[in-house]
Amino acid sequence: MFTRLQRFAGLGHESAFLWGARQTGKSTLLQARFPKAPRYDLLLSEEFFRLSREPGRFREEVLLHKDKKIPILIDEIQKVPALLNEVQWLMVNHRYQFLMSGSSARKLNRNGGNLLGGRALRYELFPLTAQEIPRFDLVRALNHGLLPRHYLAADPRRLLNAYVADYLKEEIAAEALTRNIPAFARFLEASAFSNGEMVNYENVASECGVSKPTAKEYFQILVDTLVARFVPSFQKRPKRRVILAPRFYYFDVGIANHLLNRGVIAAKSEAFGKAFEHFIFQELMAHSHYSGSDYSVAYWRTASQLEVDFILGDHEVAIEVKGRDWIGTQHLRGLQAFSGEYKVKKAIVVCLESRARISNGIHILPWSIFLEQLWGGDILR
Repeated sequence: MFTRLQRFAGLGHESAFLWGARQTGKSTLLQARFPKAPRYDLLLSEEFFRLSREPGRFREEVLLHKDKKIPILIDEIQKVPALLNEVQWLMVNHRYQFLMSGSSARKLNRNGGNLLGGRALRYELFPLTAQEIPRFDLVRALNHGLLPRHYLAADPRRLLNAYVADYLKEEIAAEALTRNIPAFARFLEASAFSNGEMVNYENVASECGVSKPTAKEYFQILVDTLVARFVPSFQKRPKRRVILAPRFYYFDVGIANHLLNRGVIAAKSEAFGKAFEHFIFQELMAHSHYSGSDYSVAYWRTASQLEVDFILGDHEVAIEVKGRDWIGTQHLRGLQAFSGEYKVKKAIVVCLESRARISNGIHILPWSIFLEQLWGGDILR
Protein backbone atom coordinates (compact mmCIF):
# COMPACT_ATOMS: atom_id res chain seq x y z
CA MET A 1 0.00 0.00 0.00
CA PHE A 2 2.76 2.46 0.96
CA THR A 3 6.09 2.74 -0.87
CA ARG A 4 8.57 3.56 1.88
CA LEU A 5 11.48 5.82 0.97
CA GLN A 6 14.04 4.37 3.40
CA ARG A 7 16.31 2.52 0.95
CA PHE A 8 19.31 1.55 3.14
CA ALA A 9 21.71 3.29 0.78
CA GLY A 10 25.32 2.31 1.43
CA LEU A 11 24.38 -0.82 3.37
CA GLY A 12 26.35 -3.33 1.31
CA HIS A 13 27.49 -6.12 3.64
CA GLU A 14 27.49 -3.87 6.71
CA SER A 15 25.27 -4.40 9.73
CA ALA A 16 22.88 -1.64 10.73
CA PHE A 17 20.46 -0.31 13.31
CA LEU A 18 17.03 0.86 12.14
CA TRP A 19 15.62 3.17 14.82
CA GLY A 20 12.11 4.56 14.83
CA ALA A 21 9.18 5.21 17.14
CA ARG A 22 6.62 2.47 17.67
CA GLN A 23 4.33 1.63 14.73
CA THR A 24 6.28 3.59 12.14
CA GLY A 25 6.58 0.27 10.26
CA LYS A 26 10.14 -0.89 10.99
CA SER A 27 9.38 -4.62 11.05
CA THR A 28 7.18 -4.41 7.95
CA LEU A 29 9.90 -2.53 6.06
CA LEU A 30 12.67 -4.98 6.97
CA GLN A 31 10.54 -7.99 6.05
CA ALA A 32 9.60 -6.38 2.73
CA ARG A 33 13.22 -5.53 1.89
CA PHE A 34 14.66 -8.85 3.13
CA PRO A 35 11.88 -11.45 2.79
CA LYS A 36 14.19 -14.49 3.13
CA ALA A 37 16.07 -13.23 6.19
CA PRO A 38 15.92 -15.16 9.49
CA ARG A 39 14.10 -13.06 12.08
CA TYR A 40 14.13 -12.76 15.88
CA ASP A 41 11.19 -10.80 17.29
CA LEU A 42 11.92 -9.76 20.87
CA LEU A 43 8.37 -8.47 21.32
CA LEU A 44 7.30 -12.12 21.46
CA SER A 45 7.41 -13.12 25.12
CA GLU A 46 8.78 -16.62 24.47
CA GLU A 47 11.59 -15.23 22.32
CA PHE A 48 12.35 -12.51 24.84
CA PHE A 49 12.54 -14.85 27.85
CA ARG A 50 14.45 -17.55 25.98
CA LEU A 51 17.21 -15.20 24.83
CA SER A 52 17.25 -13.14 28.03
CA ARG A 53 18.03 -16.25 30.05
CA GLU A 54 20.67 -17.60 27.68
CA PRO A 55 21.98 -15.06 25.15
CA GLY A 56 24.58 -17.59 24.02
CA ARG A 57 21.85 -19.61 22.34
CA PHE A 58 21.50 -16.84 19.81
CA ARG A 59 25.13 -17.34 18.73
CA GLU A 60 24.68 -21.11 18.53
CA GLU A 61 21.61 -20.72 16.32
CA VAL A 62 23.11 -18.09 14.03
CA LEU A 63 26.17 -20.23 13.36
CA LEU A 64 23.86 -22.75 11.68
CA HIS A 65 22.98 -20.19 9.00
CA LYS A 66 25.37 -20.80 6.13
CA ASP A 67 24.18 -18.13 3.70
CA LYS A 68 25.93 -15.00 4.92
CA LYS A 69 24.60 -12.96 1.99
CA ILE A 70 21.24 -12.79 3.78
CA PRO A 71 21.18 -10.54 6.86
CA ILE A 72 19.70 -11.66 10.18
CA LEU A 73 16.89 -9.46 11.50
CA ILE A 74 16.40 -8.64 15.18
CA ASP A 75 13.30 -6.65 16.16
CA GLU A 76 13.39 -4.44 19.29
CA ILE A 77 17.03 -5.12 20.06
CA GLN A 78 16.99 -2.82 23.12
CA LYS A 79 14.90 -5.39 24.99
CA VAL A 80 17.84 -7.82 25.29
CA PRO A 81 21.02 -5.70 25.33
CA ALA A 82 23.20 -8.76 26.00
CA LEU A 83 22.53 -9.95 22.45
CA LEU A 84 24.72 -7.16 21.11
CA ASN A 85 27.83 -8.81 22.52
CA GLU A 86 26.91 -11.94 20.58
CA VAL A 87 26.18 -9.85 17.48
CA GLN A 88 29.58 -8.18 17.65
CA TRP A 89 31.38 -11.50 18.08
CA LEU A 90 29.54 -13.00 15.10
CA MET A 91 30.25 -9.92 12.97
CA VAL A 92 33.96 -9.84 13.78
CA ASN A 93 34.72 -13.55 13.77
CA HIS A 94 32.30 -14.92 11.18
CA ARG A 95 31.29 -11.88 9.10
CA TYR A 96 27.56 -12.25 9.61
CA GLN A 97 25.38 -9.27 8.75
CA PHE A 98 22.63 -8.06 11.11
CA LEU A 99 19.80 -5.56 10.74
CA MET A 100 18.51 -4.57 14.17
CA SER A 101 15.39 -2.48 14.71
CA GLY A 102 14.45 -0.64 17.88
CA SER A 103 12.43 2.22 19.27
CA SER A 104 15.14 3.51 21.60
CA ALA A 105 18.85 3.28 22.28
CA ARG A 106 18.20 4.76 25.75
CA LYS A 107 18.06 1.43 27.57
CA LEU A 108 21.23 0.27 25.84
CA ASN A 109 23.07 3.47 26.79
CA ARG A 110 21.71 3.49 30.33
CA ASN A 111 22.87 -0.07 30.98
CA GLY A 112 26.22 0.39 29.29
CA GLY A 113 24.98 -1.58 26.30
CA ASN A 114 27.21 -2.42 23.39
CA LEU A 115 26.34 -0.23 20.39
CA LEU A 116 28.97 -2.10 18.36
CA GLY A 117 31.61 0.58 18.54
CA GLY A 118 30.75 2.22 15.23
CA ARG A 119 30.66 -1.09 13.36
CA ALA A 120 26.97 -0.70 12.45
CA LEU A 121 25.33 1.93 10.27
CA ARG A 122 22.38 3.93 11.60
CA TYR A 123 19.08 4.45 9.80
CA GLU A 124 15.84 5.93 11.06
CA LEU A 125 12.25 5.33 9.99
CA PHE A 126 9.85 8.25 10.29
CA PRO A 127 6.06 8.36 10.06
CA LEU A 128 4.69 8.33 6.54
CA THR A 129 5.47 11.22 4.21
CA ALA A 130 3.17 12.63 1.55
CA GLN A 131 5.49 11.15 -1.05
CA GLU A 132 4.84 7.61 0.24
CA ILE A 133 1.03 7.81 0.21
CA PRO A 134 -0.99 7.30 -3.00
CA ARG A 135 -3.61 10.06 -3.41
CA PHE A 136 -2.34 11.85 -0.32
CA ASP A 137 -5.02 13.74 1.62
CA LEU A 138 -3.66 16.71 3.61
CA VAL A 139 -6.75 17.17 5.79
CA ARG A 140 -6.77 13.47 6.64
CA ALA A 141 -3.06 13.59 7.52
CA LEU A 142 -3.52 16.58 9.82
CA ASN A 143 -6.45 14.93 11.60
CA HIS A 144 -5.27 11.31 11.72
CA GLY A 145 -1.51 11.68 11.86
CA LEU A 146 0.94 9.76 9.70
CA LEU A 147 1.51 6.47 11.46
CA PRO A 148 0.38 3.91 8.85
CA ARG A 149 -2.49 2.36 10.83
CA HIS A 150 -3.72 5.74 12.06
CA TYR A 151 -3.72 7.35 8.61
CA LEU A 152 -5.73 4.46 7.15
CA ALA A 153 -8.25 4.21 10.00
CA ALA A 154 -11.78 5.50 9.48
CA ASP A 155 -11.64 6.89 13.02
CA PRO A 156 -8.17 6.89 14.64
CA ARG A 157 -9.21 8.03 18.12
CA ARG A 158 -9.10 4.60 19.77
CA LEU A 159 -5.83 3.78 18.06
CA LEU A 160 -4.30 7.05 19.26
CA ASN A 161 -5.50 6.44 22.80
CA ALA A 162 -4.09 2.91 22.73
CA TYR A 163 -0.80 4.18 21.32
CA VAL A 164 -0.26 6.56 24.24
CA ALA A 165 -1.28 3.87 26.75
CA ASP A 166 1.00 1.27 25.17
CA TYR A 167 3.86 3.76 25.10
CA LEU A 168 3.50 4.25 28.84
CA LYS A 169 3.28 0.52 29.44
CA GLU A 170 5.90 -0.81 27.07
CA GLU A 171 8.46 1.96 26.71
CA ILE A 172 8.25 3.67 30.07
CA ALA A 173 6.98 1.20 32.68
CA ALA A 174 8.44 -1.99 31.22
CA GLU A 175 11.90 -0.51 30.80
CA ALA A 176 11.77 1.41 34.10
CA LEU A 177 12.71 4.69 32.47
CA THR A 178 10.84 6.37 35.31
CA ARG A 179 9.09 4.91 38.34
CA ASN A 180 6.47 7.63 38.70
CA ILE A 181 4.13 6.61 35.88
CA PRO A 182 1.15 8.77 37.03
CA ALA A 183 3.35 11.90 37.01
CA PHE A 184 4.74 10.96 33.60
CA ALA A 185 1.21 10.48 32.24
CA ARG A 186 0.33 13.99 33.42
CA PHE A 187 3.56 15.23 31.88
CA LEU A 188 2.62 13.84 28.44
CA GLU A 189 -0.47 16.03 28.36
CA ALA A 190 1.34 19.07 29.79
CA SER A 191 4.22 18.73 27.34
CA ALA A 192 1.84 18.70 24.38
CA PHE A 193 1.09 22.38 24.98
CA SER A 194 4.78 22.99 24.18
CA ASN A 195 4.44 21.31 20.78
CA GLY A 196 5.85 23.69 18.17
CA GLU A 197 6.86 26.11 20.91
CA MET A 198 9.77 26.88 23.19
CA VAL A 199 9.58 24.88 26.42
CA ASN A 200 9.03 26.56 29.77
CA TYR A 201 10.29 23.82 32.09
CA GLU A 202 9.05 25.55 35.23
CA ASN A 203 5.48 25.76 33.93
CA VAL A 204 5.46 22.14 32.78
CA ALA A 205 6.94 20.96 36.10
CA SER A 206 4.28 22.87 38.03
CA GLU A 207 1.45 21.44 35.93
CA CYS A 208 2.48 17.82 36.46
CA GLY A 209 3.67 18.17 40.07
CA VAL A 210 7.36 17.39 39.64
CA SER A 211 10.61 19.32 39.97
CA LYS A 212 12.14 21.27 37.10
CA PRO A 213 15.06 18.78 36.76
CA THR A 214 12.53 15.93 36.62
CA ALA A 215 10.56 17.73 33.91
CA LYS A 216 13.79 18.13 31.90
CA GLU A 217 14.49 14.42 32.35
CA TYR A 218 10.98 13.57 31.14
CA PHE A 219 11.51 15.63 27.99
CA GLN A 220 14.79 13.77 27.45
CA ILE A 221 12.96 10.45 27.75
CA LEU A 222 10.67 11.54 24.91
CA VAL A 223 13.67 12.47 22.77
CA ASP A 224 15.60 9.29 23.56
CA THR A 225 12.62 7.09 22.73
CA LEU A 226 12.16 8.98 19.43
CA VAL A 227 8.71 10.23 20.40
CA ALA A 228 9.79 13.86 20.17
CA ARG A 229 12.71 16.07 19.22
CA PHE A 230 14.02 19.55 19.84
CA VAL A 231 14.67 22.04 17.04
CA PRO A 232 17.59 24.32 17.92
CA SER A 233 17.68 28.07 17.54
CA PHE A 234 19.77 29.33 14.61
CA GLN A 235 22.46 31.45 16.26
CA LYS A 236 25.31 31.81 13.77
CA ARG A 237 26.91 35.26 14.04
CA PRO A 238 23.67 37.07 14.92
CA LYS A 239 23.49 40.80 14.34
CA ARG A 240 20.24 40.95 16.29
CA ARG A 241 19.51 39.54 19.73
CA VAL A 242 17.99 36.11 19.10
CA ILE A 243 16.06 33.68 21.27
CA LEU A 244 18.31 30.77 22.24
CA ALA A 245 15.85 28.22 23.62
CA PRO A 246 15.03 25.24 21.35
CA ARG A 247 11.56 24.39 20.11
CA PHE A 248 9.85 21.08 20.84
CA TYR A 249 7.86 18.83 18.49
CA TYR A 250 6.23 15.43 18.92
CA PHE A 251 7.27 12.99 16.22
CA ASP A 252 3.76 12.78 14.74
CA VAL A 253 1.06 15.40 14.33
CA GLY A 254 -1.65 12.86 15.20
CA ILE A 255 -0.08 12.11 18.59
CA ALA A 256 0.14 15.84 19.35
CA ASN A 257 -3.51 16.30 18.33
CA HIS A 258 -4.59 13.52 20.66
CA LEU A 259 -2.63 14.78 23.65
CA LEU A 260 -3.96 18.31 23.05
CA ASN A 261 -7.53 17.02 22.62
CA ARG A 262 -7.87 19.16 19.51
CA GLY A 263 -10.86 17.36 18.03
CA VAL A 264 -11.54 17.80 14.32
CA ILE A 265 -9.07 20.20 12.69
CA ALA A 266 -10.94 22.51 10.36
CA ALA A 267 -9.39 24.51 7.52
CA LYS A 268 -8.30 28.08 8.36
CA SER A 269 -8.53 27.45 12.11
CA GLU A 270 -5.65 28.18 14.51
CA ALA A 271 -5.31 24.44 15.12
CA PHE A 272 -5.02 23.87 11.37
CA GLY A 273 -2.13 26.34 11.13
CA LYS A 274 -0.22 24.68 13.95
CA ALA A 275 -0.86 21.16 12.63
CA PHE A 276 0.14 22.26 9.10
CA GLU A 277 3.46 23.63 10.38
CA HIS A 278 4.02 20.37 12.29
CA PHE A 279 3.33 18.37 9.13
CA ILE A 280 5.87 20.36 7.11
CA PHE A 281 8.41 19.83 9.91
CA GLN A 282 7.86 16.06 9.66
CA GLU A 283 8.44 16.18 5.90
CA LEU A 284 11.68 18.13 6.34
CA MET A 285 13.07 15.74 8.96
CA ALA A 286 12.24 12.70 6.85
CA HIS A 287 13.66 14.26 3.68
CA SER A 288 16.90 15.25 5.41
CA HIS A 289 17.48 11.62 6.43
CA TYR A 290 16.05 9.67 3.48
CA SER A 291 17.77 11.85 0.88
CA GLY A 292 21.15 11.32 2.53
CA SER A 293 21.63 15.10 2.74
CA ASP A 294 21.38 15.12 6.54
CA TYR A 295 20.99 18.88 6.59
CA SER A 296 20.22 20.48 9.93
CA VAL A 297 16.82 22.03 10.70
CA ALA A 298 16.68 25.05 13.03
CA TYR A 299 14.37 27.99 13.65
CA TRP A 300 15.09 31.72 14.03
CA ARG A 301 13.42 34.21 16.30
CA THR A 302 14.61 37.60 17.48
CA ALA A 303 13.88 39.34 20.76
CA SER A 304 11.73 41.77 18.73
CA GLN A 305 9.51 38.82 17.60
CA LEU A 306 10.73 38.50 14.01
CA GLU A 307 10.59 34.82 13.22
CA VAL A 308 11.26 32.14 10.59
CA ASP A 309 9.88 28.65 11.18
CA PHE A 310 12.67 26.56 9.65
CA ILE A 311 16.26 27.26 8.58
CA LEU A 312 17.82 24.44 6.55
CA GLY A 313 21.54 23.78 6.72
CA ASP A 314 23.93 26.68 7.12
CA HIS A 315 21.22 29.27 6.30
CA GLU A 316 20.86 27.93 2.73
CA VAL A 317 17.07 27.90 2.84
CA ALA A 318 14.63 29.80 5.05
CA ILE A 319 11.03 28.55 5.26
CA GLU A 320 7.94 30.11 6.77
CA VAL A 321 4.79 27.95 7.01
CA LYS A 322 1.37 29.58 6.85
CA GLY A 323 -1.92 27.66 6.87
CA ARG A 324 -3.52 30.42 4.82
CA ASP A 325 -4.79 30.70 1.24
CA TRP A 326 -3.68 34.33 0.92
CA ILE A 327 -0.18 35.63 1.74
CA GLY A 328 0.35 39.36 2.14
CA THR A 329 3.44 41.48 2.72
CA GLN A 330 2.92 41.30 6.49
CA HIS A 331 3.57 37.55 6.33
CA LEU A 332 6.99 38.07 4.74
CA ARG A 333 8.63 40.19 7.43
CA GLY A 334 10.50 37.39 9.19
CA LEU A 335 11.92 36.03 5.94
CA GLN A 336 12.89 39.51 4.78
CA ALA A 337 14.67 40.21 8.06
CA PHE A 338 16.53 36.90 7.95
CA SER A 339 17.49 37.37 4.30
CA GLY A 340 18.83 40.81 5.16
CA GLU A 341 21.10 39.33 7.83
CA TYR A 342 22.18 36.10 6.09
CA LYS A 343 22.76 35.15 2.49
CA VAL A 344 20.14 32.55 1.56
CA LYS A 345 19.71 30.53 -1.61
CA LYS A 346 15.94 30.54 -1.23
CA ALA A 347 13.37 32.13 1.04
CA ILE A 348 10.04 30.30 0.88
CA VAL A 349 6.53 30.62 2.24
CA VAL A 350 4.71 27.26 2.23
CA CYS A 351 0.98 27.94 2.18
CA LEU A 352 -2.46 27.08 0.82
CA GLU A 353 -2.44 29.46 -2.15
CA SER A 354 -3.38 27.78 -5.41
CA ARG A 355 -0.48 29.00 -7.59
CA ALA A 356 3.24 29.53 -7.09
CA ARG A 357 4.60 33.06 -7.36
CA ILE A 358 7.51 35.27 -6.25
CA SER A 359 7.00 38.39 -4.11
CA ASN A 360 9.96 40.63 -3.23
CA GLY A 361 12.34 37.77 -3.98
CA ILE A 362 10.45 35.33 -1.75
CA HIS A 363 8.93 32.17 -3.25
CA ILE A 364 5.26 31.72 -2.35
CA LEU A 365 4.61 28.01 -2.86
CA PRO A 366 1.43 25.94 -2.50
CA TRP A 367 2.26 23.07 -0.15
CA SER A 368 1.91 20.42 -2.87
CA ILE A 369 4.39 22.23 -5.14
CA PHE A 370 6.78 22.73 -2.22
CA LEU A 371 6.74 19.00 -1.43
CA GLU A 372 7.20 18.12 -5.11
CA GLN A 373 10.26 20.37 -5.24
CA LEU A 374 11.56 19.15 -1.87
CA TRP A 375 11.47 15.46 -2.76
CA GLY A 376 12.64 16.24 -6.27
CA GLY A 377 15.79 17.80 -4.84
CA ASP A 378 15.06 21.34 -6.04
CA ILE A 379 14.63 23.18 -2.73
CA LEU A 380 18.25 22.90 -1.64
CA ARG A 381 19.68 23.06 -5.17
